[in-house]
Amino acid sequence: MNNPTARRWAEPLRVFGLVLPAWAALGVFFVAPLAIMLVISFAQRDAYGGIRPIEDLRAYLRSWQWLANYRQSFEGMYLTILWRSVWMAVATTAICILISYPVAYYIALLARPRWKNLLLVLAVVPFWTSFLIRTYAWMLILRTQGLANTVLLSSGLIHQPLDLLYNDFAVMIGLVYGELPFMILPLYASLEKLDRTLLEAAADLGAARAATFWRVTVPLTMPGIVAGVVLVFIPSIGQFIVSDLLGGAKTVLVGNLINDQFSWARNRPFGSALAFEVTAVVLATVAWYAIYARKRGGMEGL
Repeated sequence: MNNPTARRWAEPLRVFGLVLPAWAALGVFFVAPLAIMLVISFAQRDAYGGIRPIEDLRAYLRSWQWLANYRQSFEGMYLTILWRSVWMAVATTAICILISYPVAYYIALLARPRWKNLLLVLAVVPFWTSFLIRTYAWMLILRTQGLANTVLLSSGLIHQPLDLLYNDFAVMIGLVYGELPFMILPLYASLEKLDRTLLEAAADLGAARAATFWRVTVPLTMPGIVAGVVLVFIPSIGQFIVSDLLGGAKTVLVGNLINDQFSWARNRPFGSALAFEVTAVVLATVAWYAIYARKRGGMEGL
């Protein structure tokens, strides 16, 4: 190819051809449903569970009725459900960090090389089973005649069964159990790449183990922590299977509320508004992670 113009356009066209399938898939399976959901969120439900047709679009827009579903989502009951979903997602993320960091630290830095692969396989073993089946298993463990109460009663620690099921405690256990591998793996990846000579240098300079951990290890593994936070927080805030099975009617999260609007309430506009609000939170979290990753890459390049 001797034509300079053709050579100049050859590389961009090649790159465009490579990314076009990914863009097409994102457009069809993500952007288009999101746009449809956004349009429906501005509509109103009719008496039969469908969407009420708009006779005069200009009058409809001037009356601000197109924001009715979003105004409804900020009423007291729905704000309580949203707040419960947020704090449980934050608590799940924090607990996963507290549990996963020691596990990932041991696998990456302390475990013998021949045991590392086995320990990593054990960390991802839950992925080999359906999430629904694992949640049902927790119901068998936490119910009144379940394994947990049976062991506690047999050991004499309690004299009557505890109410371990159908409450926030059971939902938190299910969320942490389900999301734990998503925190362990990115932390392990960051710890595995850690330059151990920096830890030795800190020790040679007289730093205690605690000081070395907080001032050297944690900052250098911050990308893994941030990645784990994103991977755990996003599915936790939209979770509804765990809260439906382990929380019953006592613990309703925003995911359950959205599911109810599309199933038995038959209020698609309001359900779409709630879903779009949760999607906005998720996209904001992803955008924050992208900005952090870009800044981190720029700092590492300096």
